[in-house]
Amino acid sequence: MLKLHAPWRRLLVAVPALCLLGLLGLGTAADAAPFMLRDDRGTEHRFDAPPRRIVTLLPSLTESLAVLGGSPRLVGVDRYSNWPPDLAALPRLGGLDDALIEAIATLKPDVVLASTSARSIDRLEALGFKVLRLKSETHADVRRTLTLLGQLLGTPDEGERVWARVQREIAAAAQRVPTSLKGQRVYFEIGGGPYAAGRSSFIGETLSAMGIDNIVPPELGPFPKLNPEYVVRARPDLVMGVAREQPALLARPGWGSIPAVANKRLCAFDTPRYEMLIRPGPRMGEAAAAVADCLQALERR
Repeated sequence: MLKLHAPWRRLLVAVPALCLLGLLGLGTAADAAPFMLRDDRGTEHRFDAPPRRIVTLLPSLTESLAVLGGSPRLVGVDRYSNWPPDLAALPRLGGLDDALIEAIATLKPDVVLASTSARSIDRLEALGFKVLRLKSETHADVRRTLTLLGQLLGTPDEGERVWARVQREIAAAAQRVPTSLKGQRVYFEIGGGPYAAGRSSFIGETLSAMGIDNIVPPELGPFPKLNPEYVVRARPDLVMGVAREQPALLARPGWGSIPAVANKRLCAFDTPRYEMLIRPGPRMGEAAAAVADCLQALERR
């Protein structure tokens, strides 16, 4: 029997491990040169290699990272992240305004991904952790975020590939919108209101790409807080929102006179589809398909 000296035995053990790292997309520190990334606050972050331990504190960031192949690197997520399902066993670390700082610190992440609006994670930065704060209000924001996350993972072309696929899916959904509903004006309600997805939001931009107009003009911002009377006066032809809030919506004073309500042109999405619709990430094309499904169903009535 061939007797191997200790250095050769160590090499034979290390090679399979290195191959496994390659299959997982983790690589080794020697594989990558240091790089810089600028987040949406304008903060520059230096990375000596693609991070191996990542925490996400926003569902859309969790989904984006997963679709880009980063699931094996996730060590914790926010309480609302529920897709893809195979991440269900990961530690839950709070939300935008109540992140569990001590629990996150215990996980020793190489980087934390959060929204620019997160107010509870300044302490993480004070403790020396890298925090990439990202904004995802528009299509341009989503594209930029996907590109940045691809660079973070060491797969710089993947972000653009995913974005191109999303655009193709939205275009395909637009082809399915009934001609009679093109140009109709929509009110898209966020949660139980009084917030709306305006024309300049990623939701509004998707609807515009599908030929659907919006009662909320760009000057009001992407997700403005609206008085219910505003919607009554705007008289939308379509109303979209989450199904669990529909009874309360229909009971609002004066809403029976809104054309969308009077003509029963309501898209009430179940919770999984609604969550997909309001998350600015890689499932936006599927969300557009869900809208097209509803509009086709309305046309058949």
